[in-house]
Amino acid sequence: MWRDRISGQSTPSSANRAPSLPRRSSSQLSRGPYNNRPGTTSKTSSTPLLLTPSDSTTSLSGGGRGPNGTGLRQTSGQRPRPATVEDPLEVLNGIIGMRESGKGDLESSTQPESKPSELIETIEFDGLSLEEFVAKAAVAPPTRRTKRSEVNAQTIKQFEQERDKFQDLHTSITGCDDVSQSVELYLNDFQTELGAVSAEIETLQTRSTQLNAMLENRRNVERLLGPAVEEISISPKTVRTIVEGPMDENWVRALNEIDARTTSIETKASSSSGIRAVEDVRPLLVDVKNKAIERIRDYLVSQIRAMRSPNINSQIIQQQRLVKFKDLYTYLSKAHPALAGEIAQAYINTMRWYYTSNFTRYLQALEKIKVYPSDRNEVLGGDPSSHRTGNILPGGRAGSAAHDPFSLGRRVDILRNTHQQALSSYLAEQDNAYHGIEVPFRNFNVALVDNISAEYSFLTEFFSPFTFHEISRKVVEIFQAVFTLGQNFTKKLIDNTTDSLGVLICVRLNQHSAFELQRRKVPVADSYINGINMHLWPRFQVIMDLHGESLKRAGSNTGRSAVSALSLAGGDDLKQSSAPHFLTQRFGQLLHGILVLSSDAGDDEPVANSLARLRSEFDTLLAKLSRNGTDAKRRERFLFNNYSLILTIISDTKGKLATEQRQHLDEMLKNCNKR
Repeated sequence: MWRDRISGQSTPSSANRAPSLPRRSSSQLSRGPYNNRPGTTSKTSSTPLLLTPSDSTTSLSGGGRGPNGTGLRQTSGQRPRPATVEDPLEVLNGIIGMRESGKGDLESSTQPESKPSELIETIEFDGLSLEEFVAKAAVAPPTRRTKRSEVNAQTIKQFEQERDKFQDLHTSITGCDDVSQSVELYLNDFQTELGAVSAEIETLQTRSTQLNAMLENRRNVERLLGPAVEEISISPKTVRTIVEGPMDENWVRALNEIDARTTSIETKASSSSGIRAVEDVRPLLVDVKNKAIERIRDYLVSQIRAMRSPNINSQIIQQQRLVKFKDLYTYLSKAHPALAGEIAQAYINTMRWYYTSNFTRYLQALEKIKVYPSDRNEVLGGDPSSHRTGNILPGGRAGSAAHDPFSLGRRVDILRNTHQQALSSYLAEQDNAYHGIEVPFRNFNVALVDNISAEYSFLTEFFSPFTFHEISRKVVEIFQAVFTLGQNFTKKLIDNTTDSLGVLICVRLNQHSAFELQRRKVPVADSYINGINMHLWPRFQVIMDLHGESLKRAGSNTGRSAVSALSLAGGDDLKQSSAPHFLTQRFGQLLHGILVLSSDAGDDEPVANSLARLRSEFDTLLAKLSRNGTDAKRRERFLFNNYSLILTIISDTKGKLATEQRQHLDEMLKNCNKR
């Protein structure tokens, strides 16, 4: 096998494959000292040195065509060798033991005599050049330190042993070549298809660029035209909701959208732009608008008609069915003002009937509340005997035991409890207890104030297109009949009464109603409040004048029978006692009640003048009663005891008027001490 490789170099075909074979053989041979020689490359050592005598000339002649490009290569283009330089072939033949028969053609004349018995594996040049090594070899031939005569035989044997492996390797290589060819074909096809795909991708990229440009242009157009189209377009869903949908929140939202579109379209139609699309949309919008007005009218009329149903609570309809859809009337007032005014008037007429009928029934229930009956002797100078026995209330109870017209007592609690609600009709009809005139008066006015506040709040919220003055006039129009009922009821309560404290309590309750309306910002019942005051204050002054006249009548009668009738002991002469008179107890209690009810009274009230007149009459009466005493000391003690009692009764009162009364009593006590 090794010899076949070497002999293959002499054929032309093997000469072309020389670059691969020497490389393969060079890996099996040890590198010699030629590798380190200057001017040579590592490929020089790849030349096979194990040559036979018969193959030396062939190898040398063929070596000149090797791929390593060493100096052994002979070409016609090289310069002639100097005469002093020995022929390299001769030097090599001398090294390997060959003899040149002549200087002719080496390939034809030189023949090895016999096969060398030994081969030198490695030649040591010891750092000498080729000429120096030849000169040294001529003197002393190099010794062969390593001999391997069996290399060729061993190599051939090893090749024979591994022949099957090489055959398998050859088969594998052939198969790899076939696979490589199929892969090459596949890759060629893939390359072709990839080129087609690449072309399609380029087409898609071009198309994508065009679509992006179209999309960008469309966005620009939409950005410019979108708001304009949006302002004049109405969705079919909105139109369907207006025409067929139920009256709920969605319907209100659709109505607001229609209103916004209508405003926008009318603005564009009135402008000078002259957009044709606006003219196309306007007829359709008018139809939708008319349908919306029709449905709003039907809905509001149905709700107003429902308030006329018996035993219906109007506030439920107001809050859940009208205020919840307050935008309906707002739109109607803009789209059809005449129809909106007619519906508002229909609502006012309905609510006027509603409140009049309900307050009439409530007033009938309040009239069933039992009120303490009035008596002409319930004045300061009245006959105490007739007062004790004559005032018998229904049910067998004496009026004096059940009700004291001169004592305030717990009646003032009705003013202090400001959060108490009005009495219902059912409870008023079932109440069997007796009350002062202030109880039915308060319940009626509390119910009136609550209903006026609720109605005013509803009208302000629902009929928002109206001004506050218009709303106030409408509320007054609704409650005018109720105001008349209230004034007549108040007049009926106080016409024949002599209960000055009850009338004054009604005055304070009326003031509380006015303050509550001001706190709620409902300025619609001022006329009613003033009308009630016009009934209460004159009656209070009349009652106070009746008290004063009764005291004057008692003081003008100087007879013994009159004095005995007015005595505290019921017939005993004042000469025998200086205790306070029973009229002093009455006057002190009445004065205490008036001062408690007038703790926050203003200077413009008639209470001070009426009380001053009554106090003057009482002082005159005490002075006349004191003259019946036997001596001055008894008279002074009598006056001192009476004024002290009054001062003790009113000691816990507050206010400007109470301070003035205490100052007057202090002066009267000082005058008694001076006497």
